[in-house]
Amino acid sequence: MLLAINANNTNTVFALWDGDRLEGAWRTSTDLKRTADEYVVWLDHLLSLAGLGRDRITGTIIASVVPDANFNLIKFCQDYCRSTPLLVGDPAIELGMKALVDRPEEVGADRLINSVAAHHRYPGASIVVDFGTATTFDVVDDDGNYRGGVIAPGINLSLHALQQAAAKLPSVSIHKTAKVIGTNTVECMQSGIYWGYVGLIEGIVSRIKAEYGGPMRVIATGGLAPIFEDASPMIEEVDGNLNLWGLRLVYTRNRPETISV
Repeated sequence: MLLAINANNTNTVFALWDGDRLEGAWRTSTDLKRTADEYVVWLDHLLSLAGLGRDRITGTIIASVVPDANFNLIKFCQDYCRSTPLLVGDPAIELGMKALVDRPEEVGADRLINSVAAHHRYPGASIVVDFGTATTFDVVDDDGNYRGGVIAPGINLSLHALQQAAAKLPSVSIHKTAKVIGTNTVECMQSGIYWGYVGLIEGIVSRIKAEYGGPMRVIATGGLAPIFEDASPMIEEVDGNLNLWGLRLVYTRNRPETISV
């Protein structure tokens, strides 16, 4: 079985693949101080609840946009999974696609694996909208290559900045409002965040499609993607496991002998 780890700025996800079947995925806050020993205690408990065991792991792969977290994640794989993990972004790793941008080495691992998975699951050109710490728009061309994209502040980041900068504004949760025009402060804030991001999505997607000049499928992923599933006809697919699928694809391309496919 394959253990795929996706470390992002807010959360780190551990996922277990048996061939092309996702057995489970578990999320924890990204904490630079968490040691390999702490990871194994946490993960073993969750695996046991799912009727799974760490002894079945035969390979590991990590995609990380948090370099300071890598040491303990790699050590966890080596010490407790008996595996030296593949690290997305290592020049020796074959992704099966090219990053056709000015500085390929600067493209985040999460954006690369999203692009790999998007082309595999939804052939043809696509735009991947990832609702994470940042809201990113990644362009995948008809050949599956990464062509660039857009980085905007994430929803929670924008909401936090609004609450911090305006003394009289309360803390609110992200919520789809029935109407755009709010009649109290909470509704006004929720509407501004939610429908503001719908406008952001529609505006940027429209401009990307115009620049690309051909048909493109729009795929939403990330923790908050389901909230926007029915918000705009521009979002054609919501795929919460896109990055985990990408990690599996990259691993099987590079070490097919250690895992069934």
